[in-house]
Amino acid sequence: MTDYRLEFGWPGDGGLGERLIREVIDGEKTATCAPRSDYTEEELAEVVSSQGQTVDVVDENDNPRCRVRMLAVYETTFGLPAPGVVRGEGFGDDAEAFRRDHREAWAEEMEEEGNPLSDDTVLVVEEFELVEVVDA
Repeated sequence: MTDYRLEFGWPGDGGLGERLIREVIDGEKTATCAPRSDYTEEELAEVVSSQGQTVDVVDENDNPRCRVRMLAVYETTFGLPAPGVVRGEGFGDDAEAFRRDHREAWAEEMEEEGNPLSDDTVLVVEEFELVEVVDA
């Protein structure tokens, strides 16, 4: 059993976290990803070990909102994202829309961190399925 949790949202996110949690609950969002550079080795090991586990999805206030089963954890590149993450993030088969949306979300911060976003940027993908909604 793992203590790993999926966190969506942060203070000042303009409602993004709430929207993403709603998409998970509605079955529209079945994957998430982040640049590999965002993880420490320990965090990466925790993500990988979550495969097959049921984990809590929490909001910006650390409140559990639902539980998902982690189906797959893998790496892909930003320039050629795996179809599972493109679909799971709600972009159907449109990899360019996926890249455009994530470039908008990540590029500036990654540039500031000295790790500019490129086609070669490795993404850590987590695919999941909804198990249950937690009563708030």
